[in-house]
Amino acid sequence: MKRPSLICLLVLAATAARAEPPQGFSRLSDIAPDIAQDMRYAGPDNFTGHPVPGYDKPQCWLRSDAAKALAAAQADARAHGFSLIVYDCYRPIRAVSAFVDWSRNADQSTKAAHYPRVDKDRLFAQGYIAAQSTHSTGLAVDLGVRGWNFGTPFDFFDQRSWTAGKTTPNAHANRQTLVALMKRHGFTNFPREWWHFTFKGAENAERLDQPIE
Repeated sequence: MKRPSLICLLVLAATAARAEPPQGFSRLSDIAPDIAQDMRYAGPDNFTGHPVPGYDKPQCWLRSDAAKALAAAQADARAHGFSLIVYDCYRPIRAVSAFVDWSRNADQSTKAAHYPRVDKDRLFAQGYIAAQSTHSTGLAVDLGVRGWNFGTPFDFFDQRSWTAGKTTPNAHANRQTLVALMKRHGFTNFPREWWHFTFKGAENAERLDQPIE
C-alpha cells in the first residue's frame, strides 16, 4: 500500500488541528474572503494595550446568517467602488470579562489614543463598553471602509465618534454611506459608535465563550 507523503501528512495534521467555530457560525474568510480583517483584540493595538483573552487567532467569526449578509454588503460596496474592513466580530465572554477587569486597574497608557476626555471608570456607564456584549452572540461587527476617513479611529471613546457627532463634512458623509449600506443588508448601527453594527436577532441570541482559535 502506498504511504502518504510528508506534505500530505502535514496538510492533514494542519486540517485536524484547525479549531472549528461554534455550530451555526462561519469564518468570514470562508464566506467573504475579499473583506479585509484587522482584528485589533488579537494584538496590542486596542484600548487595553494588550492581546485580549479569547482572541487566540486574528480571525473574524460570525453567525452564518450574519456572515452571509455581510458578504452581500461587501458585494454592494464593491459595486459602488469601495471595500469593507472588519475590526471585531464574535467576542468570547471571557474577553468582555477582561474589559471589566481592565476598567478597574490603574493602567492609563492608552488614554490619549482611546479615551482622552472620559474617565476610565466611566466607560461602561457612558455606554462605550458593554458588560454584556452583543458581539458575544456572533451577530455584531465593528467595521469601516478601507481608505476612508470617519473623523475618529476605531474604538475612540468620545462624542466625536457618535455616528451623528460633530465631525468634518467628508467624515459625516462617509458615516452616513456606511450606515445606509449596512441597513440595506439587515444591520443596525449603534449611535455612539460609527463602526458598530448589529444584525437582526441579536437580542434573543445566546452569548458564547468559545475562544477564537
